[in-house]
Amino acid sequence: MPARRRAQVAFSDAAAKQLESLTEEHRIHALDRALVVISVDPDIGDPIPGNVTQPELRQYADDIEHVRVLYFVTALRTVVVVAYIET
Repeated sequence: MPARRRAQVAFSDAAAKQLESLTEEHRIHALDRALVVISVDPDIGDPIPGNVTQPELRQYADDIEHVRVLYFVTALRTVVVVAYIET
């Protein structure tokens, strides 16, 4: 069975600005680990309750690393678009 390809990660303008403001190395590494998890399995995050938009907005939270990422996945499931980052 062939290995599943990772989804490409893209950032909304707001998330890109948040990313630029990250300066602490441990926060950057924690975010990087979260993005790898999401890119390998885009369905890992929980749907945001009450969200009726398409594509579905999801959130992934890692309480150990103190990272929360809001994102959506494109229709072909090849791109994860990060909308918001919290570290």
